[in-house]
Amino acid sequence: MAALPLNDDYPVRRAPVVAYTLIAANVLVYLMSPQAATAVWYPPDAFDRYCAIQDYFMFWGAVPAEILGLVDQVPHAVPECGGFGDKPVWFSVFSSMFLHGGPLHLISNLMYLFVFGPVVEDRIGKLRFLVLYVLTGVAAAYGFALTDADGTTPMIGASGAISGVLGAYLVVQFRSRVTMLVFGVIPMRLPGWAVVGSYFALQYLLYVTTSNAPGADSGVAYAAHVYGFIAGVIVGLVVYRLRWRSGTRLSDVY
Repeated sequence: MAALPLNDDYPVRRAPVVAYTLIAANVLVYLMSPQAATAVWYPPDAFDRYCAIQDYFMFWGAVPAEILGLVDQVPHAVPECGGFGDKPVWFSVFSSMFLHGGPLHLISNLMYLFVFGPVVEDRIGKLRFLVLYVLTGVAAAYGFALTDADGTTPMIGASGAISGVLGAYLVVQFRSRVTMLVFGVIPMRLPGWAVVGSYFALQYLLYVTTSNAPGADSGVAYAAHVYGFIAGVIVGLVVYRLRWRSGTRLSDVY
C-alpha cells in the first residue's frame, strides 16, 4: 500500500479487547495456514505444499457462486491436487475473513484494524463493535459475490470487515487526526475524515475501473471494500440513531 496508518490521536479509555482479539485471531490463523513457514506439519514438497494451499483456500474461502447458491461446490481448480472434502459453504463466509495470502496482505490489513479498531470499539462498545465487524464482513462478501455471481475464485482477507470499521469510524469519530506513513518513509498527520474518505474514494475508483475493463483481474476484491465500507457507515448511523432515541451518550456505551 502507498500509505499505512501508524496511530490515531483519540484517547482510548478502555482496553480494546475485541479489536486486539480479532488481530490475534488473524495472526494465529495465518501462522497455522499452509502458506506460512511456521506450519511445518504440511508436506515440504513444493507441489504438495502448493496443493495444500489451494485446498485450504478453496475449502475455507468464500466462493461467489457457492455462497449465492448457484452451485453446491465448485470443483478443484487444479485437478492434479485431488479434492478437499465436503465444504461448509455457509461457514466459509465467516472463515474467509481470517484468511490471508501472505505476510504483506496480513500486515497491511491488521495495521488498519490496529489503528482504527480500538477507536471505534471505544466509541460504540465491545459487543456492538464485534457485531459491526461480523456484519460488515458478511455484507462485503455478499456484495462482492453479487458483482461476480459466476465467480469460482475464493475471496479471502479481513479487508471487507476492516473497511466496515473505517466506515463506522467516519460516522462516530471523524474528528481525530491520524498519522500515516506515506510511501513507507514519510509520516504525515491528517484529519481522520480525510484518511478514511480518501480510502473509500480510492477503493471505489479501483472497483469501477477494474470492473469495467474487459478481462481485467486485479486479484483484489475492491467491491468487497466498497460494500463493507458502506455497511459500516450504515451501522454507525444506526448506532447514533439508537443513542439519540435512548438519550445515552455514545461514549458511555459498552
